Amino acid sequence: QVQLVESGGGLVQAGGSLRLSCAASGSIVDINTMGWYRQAPGKQRELVAIVTSGDNTNYADSVKGRFTISRDNAKNTVYLQMNNLKPEDTAVYYCNADGKYHDYYGARFPFDSWGQGTQVTVSS
Repeated sequence: QVQLVESGGGLVQAGGSLRLSCAASGSIVDINTMGWYRQAPGKQRELVAIVTSGDNTNYADSVKGRFTISRDNAKNTVYLQMNNLKPEDTAVYYCNADGKYHDYYGARFPFDSWGQGTQVTVSS
């Protein structure tokens, strides 16, 4: 299958910046959409930003103009540059990717994988 490993979370003051990374590994054939979601305490998981294989992007209204999503297809990695962070951005951030992988015999199957999550805390 396909595994996603996130890094880059941490504690930052309001107005600061963080950059999250998420690397996919496994028997990957191709990756379609990669994205970031977040879940704050007591709230449902919500979309932050996604980027397609054609580099089309979509952002939550709350992060437009502050966050930038990008991907490096050669490294199967997606990034989230977060600027001008606000206390309401505090959450666990999860990486998601979907596409196709192959098994030992070369047969192809779809995947839709999640990372383990990385904590982002913004202090006021």
